[in-house]
Amino acid sequence: MNRDDSLTLDNQLCFALYACSREMTKLYRPFLDELELTYTQYVALLALWEQDDVTVKQLGSRLYLDSGTLTPLLKKMEQAQLIVRARDAADERNVRIRLTERGGTLKQKVCDAQQKAFSRANIPAEETKELRDRLTRLLQQIHQTTTEE
Repeated sequence: MNRDDSLTLDNQLCFALYACSREMTKLYRPFLDELELTYTQYVALLALWEQDDVTVKQLGSRLYLDSGTLTPLLKKMEQAQLIVRARDAADERNVRIRLTERGGTLKQKVCDAQQKAFSRANIPAEETKELRDRLTRLLQQIHQTTTEE
């Protein structure tokens, strides 16, 4: 690929990923709006349903979010009564995050929203899994590279 081609927007992997991420978020938006959730709150809930009662640092690491982004998100989730934040009794420097009953009961509704979003996108399940696996490998490779610096 020559220099001019390498600088074309359509030849940029980063742009394809960025635009796809925005469109995926847009796909979910109407279904999450019904549940009064943002996309970032949605992924935080997914992580907490996998493992509840984690530190802010653990959740941030799982979501690839820094504390400057995570703290206001968690504050809003606490105001919406989805989670509770409390100092860790063993180490007060850490804040632990736990789901509330309301946060736990949203799981089935979120599952329904997911199904509606993917049905609307009309993406075959096998293709979705293959693409997700490839993107996960890319994410891990890039993350490893950026954390080594």
